[in-house]
Amino acid sequence: MGKLTGFMEIGRQTERKRSVQDRINDYKELYEHLPDQSLQDQAARCMDCGIPFCHSGCPLGNLIPDFNDLVYKEDWQGALEVLHRTNNFPEFTGRLCPAPCEHACVLGINADPVAIETIEKYIVEKAFEKGWITPQLPEQRTGKKVAIIGSGPAGLAAGQQLNRAGHSVTIFERDAQPGGLLRYGVPDFKMEKHIIDRRLKVMEAEGIAFKTNAYVGKNVAISELKSYDAVLLANGATVGRKLPIPGADATGVVQAMHFLKQQNKRVEGSAPIDTNNYYSLEEEVVAKGKNVIVIGGGDTGSDCIGTSIRQGAKSVVNFELLGKPPVARSASTPWPLFALKMSTSTSHEEGAERNWSILTKEFLKDASGQLTGLKTVEIEWITDAETGKARFEEVADTEKIWPCDLVLIAIGFSGVEPTLAQQLGVELDPRGNQKASLKDYKTNLKGVFAAGDSRRGQSLIVWAISEGREAAFHIDEYLMGKSYLPQKGQGDI
Repeated sequence: MGKLTGFMEIGRQTERKRSVQDRINDYKELYEHLPDQSLQDQAARCMDCGIPFCHSGCPLGNLIPDFNDLVYKEDWQGALEVLHRTNNFPEFTGRLCPAPCEHACVLGINADPVAIETIEKYIVEKAFEKGWITPQLPEQRTGKKVAIIGSGPAGLAAGQQLNRAGHSVTIFERDAQPGGLLRYGVPDFKMEKHIIDRRLKVMEAEGIAFKTNAYVGKNVAISELKSYDAVLLANGATVGRKLPIPGADATGVVQAMHFLKQQNKRVEGSAPIDTNNYYSLEEEVVAKGKNVIVIGGGDTGSDCIGTSIRQGAKSVVNFELLGKPPVARSASTPWPLFALKMSTSTSHEEGAERNWSILTKEFLKDASGQLTGLKTVEIEWITDAETGKARFEEVADTEKIWPCDLVLIAIGFSGVEPTLAQQLGVELDPRGNQKASLKDYKTNLKGVFAAGDSRRGQSLIVWAISEGREAAFHIDEYLMGKSYLPQKGQGDI
């Protein structure tokens, strides 16, 4: 490494956040730019650790010590080349990934880990600023056509890889613009959508075709897929998990993604309700002036909190079924595993009341069906000494009524919307996802593959990109007999 003693001399520094009072008044991104020298100092903290466990933490197999060393040496263009070998979209992961690589960083055993995600983000930002990211067209075309259903990170990654292998790629997107949940699920304060658009321009220039407002199985006939030599299902796991308790049909009980999508459409200047949209609410949902309760303590719940606050909610309360995590790494998740510990998001900082070990028992409603409140009970988590499995028991005399006008359900996803799979004849697994082998991503139908959340279930953006790249390798191999596309850890084509 460039500076062998950097990790002993330099402390961890990440981007500074805009003040709460400033940022809650708009939907702009939260962070202020770090100067190059600060980023080089952070790269200097990367140790000559011998075995870089950050590689094992990263589903993409990013060559982290290599690009850190190049940043320290001010070779930003070289760092970009190394980063792009394994990651098609570091501008997405650098903003949205929970950074499992940092949890596996060797320096993190007894100190603050290297600020890998921040460094990654600014490598690609500098590259776009300098014009280093240009279309990469294949030397020749194979004459093979591939249809990709879904333009989230898995579909985009697969599309770019397959196009570079020379195949003609068409990506079908049921929404008005490509991006999947990157565009319509992630709030702009976490990633402004021009970040997606500039990458899409590069991909279109590379020869990838995008068909939007194209819901295969609804307004696009399944028969259209017969003209393609291979099909990749990368349509996500978008069925929101419900709470099957009394009152769940009350007006004011809303799935998180319906709420978030509507606000993202407002920010982009589109109508929140799309008459061509087959899967959203027919009425607008706005938190302004309401007492909001967000059920779910993950990233989606956090996004609902930040959005509700920006919309002018009267109050925002957050429920989490699990117990309050410890401040430091839990013994149940030792290094280099992803650490189970207390996490406070930027949205939590903006004014939400957080509650752990809370079980929602009933949604309360008036005679007209309008939500008026929730009934909850506190729970205690108990770990079975023999099996190690955890279960919970209700705590006596802890029932409570919470008055509220809007409840946002953010407790994950239960699988794919089954229409496409049913019409194609693709088997689903017991969790409601499209069944495909991890060995080669093939479904039960010849020439039909599945990758990303639609295969593995709700997961991280890095896993989606990784699966898209791996699926592209196997599709190319299926079409050509062998593939020169890279697999995890082998660099770019």
